[in-house]
Amino acid sequence: MKKSLATLAVIIGLLFLYVSYVYATHSAGLLPTYYPGYLLNSLIVHTKHSIVAFILAIACFIFAWFQSGPKKN
Repeated sequence: MKKSLATLAVIIGLLFLYVSYVYATHSAGLLPTYYPGYLLNSLIVHTKHSIVAFILAIACFIFAWFQSGPKKN
């Protein structure tokens, strides 16, 4: 059970890392339309969205790290 949770947390963390990258490198007009913050023909870069997604990715990785530790007896 702990390994499956750790694996799931790593996968979700990688997804958040990708979302953070997309928000940091694309303007609001170039984001996929299903992303929050999409604005047609806008040059705004959603820096706060990128930071929050990065923090969530780090939190998922830390959770996975603690889940993969040794068992308590």
